[in-house]
Amino acid sequence: MVFLTAVNLVRTASPGNKYWKRKRIFQLSAHFYGRSRNCYGLAIRAVHRALQHACQGRKAIKVERKQLWETRINAASQELGLDCGPFLTNLSKCKVAIDRKVLSELAYTEPRTFKSLVGLARMKRFLEPPGPKAALEKPPDGIITRGML
Repeated sequence: MVFLTAVNLVRTASPGNKYWKRKRIFQLSAHFYGRSRNCYGLAIRAVHRALQHACQGRKAIKVERKQLWETRINAASQELGLDCGPFLTNLSKCKVAIDRKVLSELAYTEPRTFKSLVGLARMKRFLEPPGPKAALEKPPDGIITRGML
């Protein structure tokens, strides 16, 4: 075969490359049903679609895990009488460097440890001087305000 330009000379593909390219696609489509397992044209489309869904799934699973951690921390801290937001901010003020993943694991595997962390955050909350939002919070038990009369 005579090529008049160097570009066409470079673009020639040997049959061996074609074999390995198809073999790789068929390996990725080995678990598919029907003709998308055996026919190359259908298999390559199905493999590309599956790889796109896998990419989207990797992103979605991170979001779902973060929501699960938040739900566990929120439920466990509310069970002990402190909301999730003040709990996390007061833990950071106490210089406790535990991320949400570990806190959620502590919440359902070691409830006594989590209870002590909530107690630590609660003590920090009542020891520091009140901020501008303190007027909006509920008053402690035993205090009668104008709104209660």
